[in-house]
Amino acid sequence: MKENYLIAMVTDFGLKDGFVGTMKGVILGINPSAKIVDISHDISPQNIMEASYVLKSSSPYFPDGTIFLVVIDPGVGSARKVIIIKTSRFLYLGPDNGVLSGIYNQKEDEIIEITDKTYFLPEISNTFHGRDIFAPVAAYLSTGISPYLMGVKTGNIKTINNIDPFIDAQNRVCGTIIYKDIFGNLITNLREDFFHKYGIDFKNINIKDRIINGLSNSYSEKSPGELLAIKGSSGYIEIAINQGNAGELLQAGIGDRFTVNSEQ
Repeated sequence: MKENYLIAMVTDFGLKDGFVGTMKGVILGINPSAKIVDISHDISPQNIMEASYVLKSSSPYFPDGTIFLVVIDPGVGSARKVIIIKTSRFLYLGPDNGVLSGIYNQKEDEIIEITDKTYFLPEISNTFHGRDIFAPVAAYLSTGISPYLMGVKTGNIKTINNIDPFIDAQNRVCGTIIYKDIFGNLITNLREDFFHKYGIDFKNINIKDRIINGLSNSYSEKSPGELLAIKGSSGYIEIAINQGNAGELLQAGIGDRFTVNSEQ
């Protein structure tokens, strides 16, 4: 396998402690030529849905061959699997807890369960697999070692439940907030192609007993402080406030549900 020096990291470790720096030290100890990119280390603790969104919305913009190292692992130390998903462009490495399911295409991608401990550190802590398992595996991958040498192919992957939009008996589209960004914008699990698929037009959003009419083309189409819905940069519909914080105003966040009234 061709060497690929680029490793992109997503964790919930933050930067106060030495966790991220330690992982980078392990990687560079194995492959001093590795280049490491920090996508985010501020994922909310153990928030698999949030990490899945950040990974899915960020990874398409990286160069082919990038290795994505994803450590959001509430099951650390348990029997949960360590997996690599090999796509046509990338390798994704992380725990099998649903965090990689957002990027997985069942028809095209392959899953390898990592079973060969040769690629782990000699001593493995039950509380820091990011250092002892994930970082060294990513480093060895970056030297060109094939993921197929590290384990066995499998056809199973855990998924995140209840995040697909659906249409209820009242012909309302039912959605979920999957991410809240630093500005308080609420990213939903809805894309415009969902409406195209079912031949319906977006009318308004009902969230926390507030109605937001139509889709705006920019934040500035609404007055400062006014709620709006907009297609965000990731392609998902967002609930926002022009020059304000929608999450705070609505007291809403990841996992909250809402409905969209539509027209056929």
